[in-house]
Amino acid sequence: MEKVRGFMHFSTIFKSLKNKDMLKRVGIIFGILVAYRLLAQIPVPMGDASTFKEAVSNLMEKSDFSNFLNLISGGGLASFSIILVGLSPYITGSIVMQLLTKAIPRLEELSNDGESGRRKINQWTRMLTVPLAVVQSIAYIFILYQSVVSANIATEFVPTTGDWVLSVVSMTAGSVILMWMGELITEQGIGNGISTLIFASIISQLPTTMASLGTALFDTSDGALNLFGWLELPVNPVVFWIVLGFSIAMLIVIYCLVKLNEAQRIITINYAKRVHGNSSYGGIRSILPIKLIAAGVVPVIFATAFLSLPALVGQVITSVDPGNEIGATLTTVFSAPSASNFATQYPDGITGQWFVYPALYFVLVFAFTYFYTSIIFNTKEIADNLQKQGAFIEGVRPGGKTAEYLGKVVNRLDLFGALALGMIAMLPFITDYVFILTTGAPIGLSISGTGLLIVVTVALENLRSVDSRALMITYDDFKDES
Repeated sequence: MEKVRGFMHFSTIFKSLKNKDMLKRVGIIFGILVAYRLLAQIPVPMGDASTFKEAVSNLMEKSDFSNFLNLISGGGLASFSIILVGLSPYITGSIVMQLLTKAIPRLEELSNDGESGRRKINQWTRMLTVPLAVVQSIAYIFILYQSVVSANIATEFVPTTGDWVLSVVSMTAGSVILMWMGELITEQGIGNGISTLIFASIISQLPTTMASLGTALFDTSDGALNLFGWLELPVNPVVFWIVLGFSIAMLIVIYCLVKLNEAQRIITINYAKRVHGNSSYGGIRSILPIKLIAAGVVPVIFATAFLSLPALVGQVITSVDPGNEIGATLTTVFSAPSASNFATQYPDGITGQWFVYPALYFVLVFAFTYFYTSIIFNTKEIADNLQKQGAFIEGVRPGGKTAEYLGKVVNRLDLFGALALGMIAMLPFITDYVFILTTGAPIGLSISGTGLLIVVTVALENLRSVDSRALMITYDDFKDES
């Protein structure tokens, strides 16, 4: 019964849309998303955009970091738009600030200092985002221009210092605007803005994928699908069975993702009975829900960004010195094995190097799950708050023992949650490995386990936020009517 009541109240959500404030918030979010998609179509002012798009296409075949950037920028990299670097500087800045918060006691005290302390840390994160965006903008423009030159792509354009400055400024401004848009969405109280932009970026890639899939599906040049000799469908039989198989697999994965995202451990909290004058307080029970994957999708995003940076460094080195072995090694080792680079990087089939990237990826996802959970679920702070409120866990002494008990519970949940997140992140590699063994080449997934995880997790979190606000709005309406 608790599960049913705890899920979405869709009738309440639809009812809340009659409220002007709710409509205004939803309208603002949709307006920001439309503006975001328009920004993705504005090219970087650096010569002929089509020339650089060709260089981007070549670059994306070599670097997983490029594919990651293209994913979270909604195709901004592939279209060579001003949001080319996307939210990557902000994500990197968040990682750095959270690491510093754990390493520097003064920052840790500030983060525990309530809303004002967190606001200061967020402000420093924004300030750190700007130089990171400048550095990444310079690196990408430099790499792309060197790719154009080294590939002998026909161009008469030779950038001046002014062109370089204008391009870097526009790309930095695009990244800062995305950060600002994310914060505007967060202020509306309907989900996290940065996660929503990444969600919109992934979803925006689906029409292109579906169009390509539809073209292949209805290509009957090699014959049509014959069902049991009595019905012929105008579809490609091979593509049809592949699509059917992956559709079933995707539904199973989505179901598992929803279950993992919603799973939680319920701890019963008792409140001591207090007598004040002729009145008594407390003596009631409450619950403390602890999610199985409290960190959500953040560890996967952090791990991808963190692990992909060496490939970017390697590309910068090889752009300056094409024969440099260090740059070539960094680019090769830290590029995810995929359908686009398998033939060139592994001409003799699977080697030990193929497993390096997936192994490092799994380890980083596992480690970031523990790290980020420790940040957002501070057991000592929760135990202190419970003690101040006269609350306790049955059979556990308040204070330090409660913090120790909560720590054990969270660590057990983290173990399974981190393993589950790691396996989800491994889905593309596992699928490619199976296809390499059976067909000799990876198939490549247009939506990886990471993409599915982001889409499902953000969709559920946003629905939950909408549901909470809808309940609040309809309650106010009911109170006004009475």
